[in-house]
Amino acid sequence: PAPGGDVSVQQLNELCPDGSGFYSLPTQHFNEVFPRIYIGNAFVAQNTMRLQKLGVTHVLNVAEGTSFMHVNTSEDFYAGTGITYHGIRGNDTEHFDLSAFFEEGADFIDRALAHNNSKGKVYVHCREGFSRSPTMVVAYLMLRHKMDARLAVATVRHKREIGPNDGFLRQLCQLNQKLSKEGKLNG
Repeated sequence: PAPGGDVSVQQLNELCPDGSGFYSLPTQHFNEVFPRIYIGNAFVAQNTMRLQKLGVTHVLNVAEGTSFMHVNTSEDFYAGTGITYHGIRGNDTEHFDLSAFFEEGADFIDRALAHNNSKGKVYVHCREGFSRSPTMVVAYLMLRHKMDARLAVATVRHKREIGPNDGFLRQLCQLNQKLSKEGKLNG
């Protein structure tokens, strides 16, 4: 690995495929990737009974919007369920700056986990739970758990098939560099 805070997109990319070098789409609708943090897809996000059964208290939609690439939920959608909602209008393209929302997303995840004497559960999703939402959770692990980008990607990948686009991976590399310079990463 490169010394200090330098991680390359290629290094992060290599952590994502399976043993035979293939990317596979997630095999589960959702997975618990870190204690009480779930990454999943639109199907479960839109099934409030399923979320309640899981004990989900908070939903972070990293793909809010009305196009086919987005998931059109809102606070109103979860009204009366007891679930707290937050939406980020993320696009799954290399040019979209998701890093502009890393702090906002991390704050929401923190609040979710602290909820109800630290019994909260947060469901972080996009359409497939493959690129946008895993990127957000990786950034959270870096920002709040001092993991470097490699460890954070590997932690999530261990529990779910993921494949953030190269633009998002680049943004995670930049975050890694910044946090490393500020002495905010372990190791």
